[in-house]
Amino acid sequence: MLVDSFGRVATDLRVSLTDRCNLRCTYCMPPEGLDWLPKPELLTDDEVVRLVGLAVTELGIREVRLTGGEPLLRKGLPGIVARITALSPRPEVSITTNAIGLARTADALAEAGLDRVNVSLDTLDAPTFKRLAHRDRLPDVLAGMAAAAHAGLTPVKVNAVLMRGINDHEAPRLLEYCLQMGYELRFIEQMPLDAQHGWTREGMVTADEILERLSAHFTLTPDDPRERGSAPAERFLVGGGPERVGIIASVTRPFCADCDRVRLTADGQIRNCLFAREESDLRKLLRSGATDAEIIDAWKSAVQIKKAGHGIDDPTFLQPARPMSAIGG
Repeated sequence: MLVDSFGRVATDLRVSLTDRCNLRCTYCMPPEGLDWLPKPELLTDDEVVRLVGLAVTELGIREVRLTGGEPLLRKGLPGIVARITALSPRPEVSITTNAIGLARTADALAEAGLDRVNVSLDTLDAPTFKRLAHRDRLPDVLAGMAAAAHAGLTPVKVNAVLMRGINDHEAPRLLEYCLQMGYELRFIEQMPLDAQHGWTREGMVTADEILERLSAHFTLTPDDPRERGSAPAERFLVGGGPERVGIIASVTRPFCADCDRVRLTADGQIRNCLFAREESDLRKLLRSGATDAEIIDAWKSAVQIKKAGHGIDDPTFLQPARPMSAIGG
């Protein structure tokens, strides 16, 4: 197993397949984009599958989330999914996507064995979408979500980040839309992971504020905490249930003590925390002919030194050098 010095066991692996993205969301990267990783630095399909295979068959990983950047930009994505879902024991496999292009690929991904999708959607207003993402692609996102649901990639989970003075008034509208469509909505507090390093606590819309906005329109009651487990979202029943809405309050209500996640970047680095400032290089081991046992030992060592928490409230906190697009969600 992947166990750290505090006894936490990692069972959830987030795998970034690319740092590239076809949106420019303001909380992630600047309008002009970033310098992408050169292709030779990216893990190949075979390297991804080898590492994920070791994680699943030897290290106790039970859930694999494919992320980016935007994972739908990775050529051969259905093939990667098919090879991962063929592993034994079979892990649960999902992707986090902006859904642009999902209308074309949902059926193929479902046929490859993908279980579900998480879609980023911060607004239902086209001009606001363009202001936030610097691209006019809202219809494509909505079409992709509908295609995912039709293909059986359910539950379709929706992740929304509220930005003060831009889309924070849309919380009730987003929830109403997701309830109508049968999607599961989770609001995520904006985290200090933007490439511009412009995040401030004062500018962040907090979990308390989100709950206040939603409670003005809906009756919310806390879900059974036993249902949460190590999941990042604190969930609330809407109107008594069974529908739910979640809030991922990474900053104001950290859940580090129950974290079960580990991350593999597109260039083969292990990150034991989203906010880690150190990485462990598995790509170098792969390409130098390391044995499975050597890779496993390096992976265990990387997780073992995981810190107790992300430390955002610590005066010495420093934002990771990599932005979210290069880490993977």
